Amino acid sequence: MARASGEPQPVVSAYERGRRQPSVAALARLVRAAGLEPVVVPGRRPVTGAARASPVAVLAVLAVLASCGGGHRPVTGAGVPAPVPTSVVPTSAVAAPTTRVTTTTGPVFRGTAAGLDPAVRARMTGVSWRPGCPVGLDDLRLLTVDYWGFDGVVHQGQLVANADAVAPLLGAFQTLFAAHFPIRQMRLVDDFGADDERSMTADNTSAFNCRFVAGRPGVWSQHAYGRAVDVDPLENPLVDGARVDPPAGAPWAGRSGPGPAVIRHGDAAWRAFAAVGWSWGGDWAAPKDYQHFSATGR
Repeated sequence: MARASGEPQPVVSAYERGRRQPSVAALARLVRAAGLEPVVVPGRRPVTGAARASPVAVLAVLAVLASCGGGHRPVTGAGVPAPVPTSVVPTSAVAAPTTRVTTTTGPVFRGTAAGLDPAVRARMTGVSWRPGCPVGLDDLRLLTVDYWGFDGVVHQGQLVANADAVAPLLGAFQTLFAAHFPIRQMRLVDDFGADDERSMTADNTSAFNCRFVAGRPGVWSQHAYGRAVDVDPLENPLVDGARVDPPAGAPWAGRSGPGPAVIRHGDAAWRAFAAVGWSWGGDWAAPKDYQHFSATGR
């Protein structure tokens, strides 16, 4: 890494041991040397001149670089090592893993995308995916992203999405992270038996699920294509006349319920997805699907 970044090895070692602080520019070179790309968090002022990176940022970024280089694997909120962002399926079927890292002070956002490994494929088959679904397993990616929990602590969650949805989803969740938008939990819908009702009632944020549109048999949901995500569904229920889904979300059906996770037109969550070209179900005339964001507007 020292050779690739242009930094002398003794200097890099001093950074790692906390004996010396790199400039922001040097830190960015180290990130790029690891094959990553620094990302500026929206709303932060750029750092110029000879400004130094904070010790917290240095340690956080070096930890990320170590994990990317085979040092240590990141750990999920449940204490389970997250999948290494590499694919074991043929390279012709899977694009290179995508990683987004911020190098600002404070908690560092990390988001990765990788092809589905055999364990994930086995976990999904017959549950959230089955033969005959409109998208194949080779066209899906496992995203692992950081998010702020309702407890004010950074957690790591996972969701599955279409390969062509990776960039917009990573961008949107990076923006949500920068805005400290809270997410209750983010687990594969397979943990709930691919039962949308169970997942929503648990306030679980999820994306891919090979299912039909509710009440429209034979019509594939955008979730079946991996091009839609439901965010905090309890605080952002679907409202169709007198029906509220999940029913426990009734206090938030009129958008008057309290809580920072309630999504409204023009707010931070709405802007995060609008910025990547995704539409909000809360803008529909009827029904109002306040949890739903999609690439197609459906």
